Amino acid sequence: MTLDSLGVNTTEQRVYEVLLRHPDVTLAQLTELTRMTAERLRSLVNSLADKGMLSRTPGRPTRLVAAPPDIAVEILALRRREEIERARLAGAALGARFRTEGGPVLQVVRGREAIAHRFRQLQQVAKQEVLILDKPPYVVEPDEAQDKLQRDVQARGVRYRTIYDHSTLDQPERLDSLRRLTSCGEQARAMTGVPTKLVIADRRLGLVPYELPSDHQAVLLRPSAVLTGLVTLFDQLWDRASPLWPDSATGAQIGADDQQLLALLAAGLTDQAIARKLGVAQRTVERRVRRVMDSLGARTRFQAGLQAAIRGLLGPP
Repeated sequence: MTLDSLGVNTTEQRVYEVLLRHPDVTLAQLTELTRMTAERLRSLVNSLADKGMLSRTPGRPTRLVAAPPDIAVEILALRRREEIERARLAGAALGARFRTEGGPVLQVVRGREAIAHRFRQLQQVAKQEVLILDKPPYVVEPDEAQDKLQRDVQARGVRYRTIYDHSTLDQPERLDSLRRLTSCGEQARAMTGVPTKLVIADRRLGLVPYELPSDHQAVLLRPSAVLTGLVTLFDQLWDRASPLWPDSATGAQIGADDQQLLALLAAGLTDQAIARKLGVAQRTVERRVRRVMDSLGARTRFQAGLQAAIRGLLGPP
């Protein structure tokens, strides 16, 4: 384990670990143990003392005592948190000054790498909520790294709400990813014809394509009427979209007969053909299809088939 992230370099950590193994040593003894020069060690010892990782005993000769690791690391972590908070406050002040001085609310981001960086950054700075409209093609291909980032952000208590275009759900491996993300707390819905790709963090920062279908430029949005309009658009689409996963009660309402009906629909059979296969009237099939669609929260037969496939409800035809 290294302490680089807490501001302790490799050499400092090595000296600290020697002091843990050999408590109450003098500088001369430490020189022999580390095979470093006294001048070099004085600098390292002073740095470790400033970081609260060791203390010096009174009297002559002065002896060096390492702080217990749990206490030392907690002190380092506290200082790092204070530094991060100061940096955050400085950034907020700079942002406020930038807006007051008339900084642009729109910033063009050029290049796939820069867009991917902004996409990750918006998620990392979110404190409350991330809103996403998801449709291909992608600048950042969905992969395990992106899934991990989202899970890490969700673990901080940030809520994700994502609307997936139905074309997003064509690949089975994508569905596996969605199951993992929703199991970690993502709220997901799906619909046909998602108008654009979009990510919004805390309703104060947004990222949208500059021009569709190009994926080489995007627009970073700060608080503005444009961003407010996109948030409103998302909320309206959210109300129209269908839940991606069922409640447990909904799943229980789909019996074996209805699963067979869904499988026949997914196979492309007409109501008339299904009626013949099941030995019932066509009107009975139509009535059952409408009931199943209502149970799945689907507005079209396509949505019903998609929801059934996602939920693993398709029985044998």
